[in-house]
Amino acid sequence: MALHELMHVKPAGLMIEGVAAHQLAQTLGTPLYVYSLGRLRANLRRLRAAFEPLSQVEIHYSAKANANLSILRAVLAEGAGIDAVSGGEIFRALSAGADPRAIVYAGAGKTVEEIAYAVEQGIGWFNVENLAELGHLEREAARLGRRVRVALRLNPEVTANTHPYIATGHGGAKFGLTSDAIRQALAEQSRYPHLDFMGLHVHIGSQLGDIGGTVQAVERALELAAPYESLKTVNIGGGFPVPYGPDEQLPAFDAFAQALAPLLRGYRVLLEPGRSIVADIGLLLTRVLYTKYQGGQTIVIVDASMTELIRPALYGAKHAILPLSDLSARGSVQSTQVVGPVCETADVLGRDVPLPPLHEGDLLAILTSGAYGMVMASHYNARPKPAEVVVEGDTWRVARSRERWQDLIAGE
Repeated sequence: MALHELMHVKPAGLMIEGVAAHQLAQTLGTPLYVYSLGRLRANLRRLRAAFEPLSQVEIHYSAKANANLSILRAVLAEGAGIDAVSGGEIFRALSAGADPRAIVYAGAGKTVEEIAYAVEQGIGWFNVENLAELGHLEREAARLGRRVRVALRLNPEVTANTHPYIATGHGGAKFGLTSDAIRQALAEQSRYPHLDFMGLHVHIGSQLGDIGGTVQAVERALELAAPYESLKTVNIGGGFPVPYGPDEQLPAFDAFAQALAPLLRGYRVLLEPGRSIVADIGLLLTRVLYTKYQGGQTIVIVDASMTELIRPALYGAKHAILPLSDLSARGSVQSTQVVGPVCETADVLGRDVPLPPLHEGDLLAILTSGAYGMVMASHYNARPKPAEVVVEGDTWRVARSRERWQDLIAGE
């Protein structure tokens, strides 16, 4: 896989910016998540530059992709806000120093307690997905004497070109409101004197394979908004795709911006990128535990697993996997099954991966794992969660300490 400019191979081995990956693995152990803050900043700046033709654009990073406090602080330092989908993510964003007015709160199942907390904190936007949610919002806003800014999330009934588990805009999805429900809410605004209905939100899924679905969804949102003078903000969500392999041809930020800008001129536009900002900033380092030839296959068992990176088991996702050092002298590459130690047949991190012969103790990097990696990690099989490291130039620091066995029972 062609590595991006901040993650590259030198004679000393795989480098993350100016830091050798093997140095981190030897110092801190494995499994280990490593993130390039330089790449994060570059991704945010590319996105902002792509949508620069629109005069009013705000970026709200989707914290569900990677909510490490060091990541959130780096995002905030670049002038972006936060898109949160739970009270816990709001808490993390505020703990990282976010201005509550720069937080958008989304989610199909906000609890009354979460709504009360968000109103108390003065969150900037609520993306509303249920008509009953409006009643909860009104009661909390009235209780606190606050005004709350609302965007109604439209389910545009557009099927995204992506994995069905991460498609959110088709009619059968749990997300958003129908056009009729939105018209009903707008017709009944007088019932909600503390709510300001100021925009529409539309998001059809993650890892979008083409631009057409997003354009269609935005067109439907604009058609719905046209009769209402107050609806001058359109939140188009995220979904910008990231290539996980060398042959994936996916639309870039510029392609989305060029297609959407003519439609959105005159509107305030909110973006909620997540994966496209952090996926390719991260990798998961792992060590070979055992190798064996069985069932006609070369099987390599490593110390990372589905508890650290569930995407391959959950979605059938593919991540490129590389050795940290040049092992070409051992012989030609062979089709290798890279598996974890968890007691599940599904615990496969890479199928038919082209790798040279591997030995116990060899170090590997699982690439493009900065999004939906550590944030989805679990304690299954009583496995402590790994450490996380951030790299800036030729320096690094621990962003989250490795858990110990004692941490597994701390709350019991």
